[in-house]
Amino acid sequence: MSRAQAESVIKNIIREIAHECASKGQAVSETLVAFMVKAVVLDPTNEFNVDRTLTKDDVQKLIKICVDRLMDSRSPALDTVKMQVYFDMNYTTRADFLEEHRRVLESRLQPVIREITDSRARTREELESLYRKIVSAVLLRSGLGSPTDIAVVREATAALQSVFPQTELGTFMSLIKRDKERQLQELTMIVTGIRLFNKECGKGGEGIDDLPAILNEAVPATTQNIDTEIQQTCTSTYRYTALIEKMHQTSDKKDQGPSLKLLKDSLINARQHEAFLKIILNDVIGCAQQVESLEGQLAARMEQLQATVQSKTAVPTAQVYPQFIHLSQLWSSFQDEMVLLSVLSNILASLEPYTRGHRELFTEEIITPFLEGVHVKTDQERIKETMGKEHQVKPADFIRMERDWIFPETTKNFKRLPLQYKGFCAYTLVKQDRLLLPSNPDIGILLYNDHYFAFSSKSSAYFFAEDPDLYIQQAADAAKKSPELIQLLELHTQFASITPYAQAKDQGKMIEKPITKCDSGTQTDTHILEPNIVKSYEWNEWELRRKAIKLANLRHKVTHAAQTNLSNFRRDNMSQVYLPKDQKTQTKRDNYSNVPKPQTFLAGLRGEGVSLPTSMIKMDLTLDVDQT
Repeated sequence: MSRAQAESVIKNIIREIAHECASKGQAVSETLVAFMVKAVVLDPTNEFNVDRTLTKDDVQKLIKICVDRLMDSRSPALDTVKMQVYFDMNYTTRADFLEEHRRVLESRLQPVIREITDSRARTREELESLYRKIVSAVLLRSGLGSPTDIAVVREATAALQSVFPQTELGTFMSLIKRDKERQLQELTMIVTGIRLFNKECGKGGEGIDDLPAILNEAVPATTQNIDTEIQQTCTSTYRYTALIEKMHQTSDKKDQGPSLKLLKDSLINARQHEAFLKIILNDVIGCAQQVESLEGQLAARMEQLQATVQSKTAVPTAQVYPQFIHLSQLWSSFQDEMVLLSVLSNILASLEPYTRGHRELFTEEIITPFLEGVHVKTDQERIKETMGKEHQVKPADFIRMERDWIFPETTKNFKRLPLQYKGFCAYTLVKQDRLLLPSNPDIGILLYNDHYFAFSSKSSAYFFAEDPDLYIQQAADAAKKSPELIQLLELHTQFASITPYAQAKDQGKMIEKPITKCDSGTQTDTHILEPNIVKSYEWNEWELRRKAIKLANLRHKVTHAAQTNLSNFRRDNMSQVYLPKDQKTQTKRDNYSNVPKPQTFLAGLRGEGVSLPTSMIKMDLTLDVDQT
């Protein structure tokens, strides 16, 4: 089967699964279905072989398994996958968020801008209509008030007339389209700066919200909301971990307590939710820092404008226009922070439904009886228990195995090392079947095959170091059973077929996705800047003293010069010679010829007897030269 045919088959499978789920009342995205197909094929318990072509029975079996998993409404594992899909498809970096927002804003403004730039107004009424459109475009782009509010339109028109009177429309009409768009953007910033300055002076500001004050209230509220969510998620995580450890220590764990599989799936869900919440919290903290910096710049710019204007009737445009433009840019940055905070709040609210499953399965009334007599440890308490020199790995114990251990005392930027499995204990993940325990890097980090492995205890580190390849393979096998671990623990390099959800928008791609690797090297110059060595510099003060005395003595000396006869006609002469060159001549030629080999034959040597004499004839059998 060719690659195109295989992609077509996969697309049809995805569509059929999505259609069956929709017919049963469960709407699922194609991205989620595509990931579920890959996860089912990877799971060895389903007995699919990706090296051979799927038969019709295999396809039906694959569709049935995927539909059953997607229709399971009480599966924390499915909720985790859905949460991962949603977050990766909706979350991106700060710069990408703002770039997308500006792109959408510009696309919405494009019809209004095109109507202005393509206008061919001639009459007075047409020019007045064009001027009103420019005012509307300025208001829409600045976001300061509605173009349908009369008070806002009057204020914006007055500010625009002070910069761009209606009599300048003729000059504006003569510009090319690109210059018109550039001038409209510049007019928008100047008018925005004027209106903001008037609002600060108490002479206007109709329809302008106090964004710094709004942000100063919204950012702490959002931060507190996220902190509350993190605390609730961590509480669930600590309880699940304690109960799982208790069930592992109990011999008849199958008969006591809730389902161990559901508990572990719920723990993975809570850990993933905690990771996403911390990412959002980090962005909100960045918003708070940016708002604080913008407030300082805004206050400084307002003070500078006050000093420039100082109730003057006329101010040079070269002095005040750049300040208005900078003021507008600062306000635009405040608007960006509002947009970013709104997007992060929406993502935060959208993540909550994906955690309801395990919270409804394991309510406080259900799980509390099983935790009687069990000390529920927090992650911080677990790490604190393994602090100290006695809990550190001793590299001398691994001399024969040649293991590389890294410790905080001997490593720079120790806290920034990219730990494998997102910092969870590599040994516990395998030994206790997908149990996620936080590791303590101070115990010692194992460097193996360019990966950094951390552990929750000294004994775990020793067991893992005996055969790292075995545990790494078993961790991959555990991820095949719980595909949500691939995203949580960032195991994409071990699974070529599982790509981040945001990169899997083309659902028809093959299940096998090759990993591209290459060797690269860089070289940095030792001395980037040109050396500036002053050869006359002296550090020795006695040498400087000697030079000073010498210069002082020269002041009392007289210099004499003399010129000999005809010395002024002397000059440097140059001559050019032909350098000897190498030459070759041929004085002898080798040749050869093929001469015939002399051959003779003597006939008649056998005599006729004693009575008759011998008659010998000599025959020349040598060939001629032209016959050779």
